[in-house]
Amino acid sequence: MDARAYARHKPAMAGDWLRQADWLHGQRARGWGWLLAALNLATLAWLLLTARDGVDRNGFLIGSDFLSFWTTGQMLVQGGNVYDPAAHAAAQRGFFSHGDATTAFFYPPFFLPFCWPLGWLPYFPALALWLGVTGGLFVWAVRAWFRDLGLGAPPWMWIAAFPPVLVGITHGQTAFLVPALLGGGVVLAGRRPWLAGVLIGLAVIKPQAGLMVPLVLLLTGQWRTILAAAASTLALGLLATLAFGAESWLAWWRVLGPAQAARAQGAIGYAKMMSVFAGARLLGAPMGLAYGLQAASALLAAALLAREAWGRRCDTGLGAAMLLGGMLATPFLLDYDLVLLAFPLAWLLAQGFGPWGRITAAAGFGLAAFARPLALAAGIPLAPMVLWALFGVVIAAIRAQRLRARG
Repeated sequence: MDARAYARHKPAMAGDWLRQADWLHGQRARGWGWLLAALNLATLAWLLLTARDGVDRNGFLIGSDFLSFWTTGQMLVQGGNVYDPAAHAAAQRGFFSHGDATTAFFYPPFFLPFCWPLGWLPYFPALALWLGVTGGLFVWAVRAWFRDLGLGAPPWMWIAAFPPVLVGITHGQTAFLVPALLGGGVVLAGRRPWLAGVLIGLAVIKPQAGLMVPLVLLLTGQWRTILAAAASTLALGLLATLAFGAESWLAWWRVLGPAQAARAQGAIGYAKMMSVFAGARLLGAPMGLAYGLQAASALLAAALLAREAWGRRCDTGLGAAMLLGGMLATPFLLDYDLVLLAFPLAWLLAQGFGPWGRITAAAGFGLAAFARPLALAAGIPLAPMVLWALFGVVIAAIRAQRLRARG
């Protein structure tokens, strides 16, 4: 090829380098996976080995966000009001304080039965139990997806390499429990709809994570799953009411409005949030415009999902899109919530990668490692763009799969 021909073909060649990303083949991806797994494990070991009395080098308690769950459990055991912000903060400071900062608790009473057992244990055994049980459930859900999709290799390396897994461990959050419930429900919906519904219903502990679930279940006619989900939600709510009193719902409702307003005003930090709303606020958009863009994101995702779900069977492909659509719908998406991406990424891996699929999946896989640092350092909200690109790739793959099935 002469110089002029090369100049003409160079843009196309550069586009193909990203569009097809053949250089990111299986062997190279596994090599990078092993490297990331080793880096994550080394980071976790360094964090633990350099901690003093459970406090890391930056002065934060190991499992920082878990402190609010454990404090809630302690208060429940002692008969306290977990939705009294002053009492909750005082109880936290009785065990650990980092300046004036405390970790608030705004989960609905659905979550209280999960916290109550933690209050019977000291902090670090409770943290180990929490991470062990919820992490084990997440591993089970990922392995179930791998088996269902025919991915032969066990997912251990990919789980260890997945950046949001490290974020979830260090925060001690619900990052493993909610994805396990939703991901497990999706993969079981086709063959064990009643159990799938029970799992999905329990995910009401964090309702914003499953905003697209009712839409897809209704449009695909998953009536047994819907009934089981409603029953498990009601049963969990009844358990919380009987155990902790009807007044717990009123107390939660009173703090919910101020809590949402505080989060909207950036109390958590827009750089840590991965939503369209947070990205708009990070770029300086007014509150009304930011909420408007978030609403547009939710409506567009719902419309695209409805188009794919109408009159069709609920399978893992549609479930992958459903989970992504929920992430695009909520304004309050944190970086540890990106653990949910494990399921759409597994589905794409099994289907094979079409145009832009490989590079988009790679960006989604590593998103939790660089989204917050980039937002903090440069004010660039990369997460919404990557999530939308990944959603588009999944929708395109679903359509291509169905075209192949027809042909």
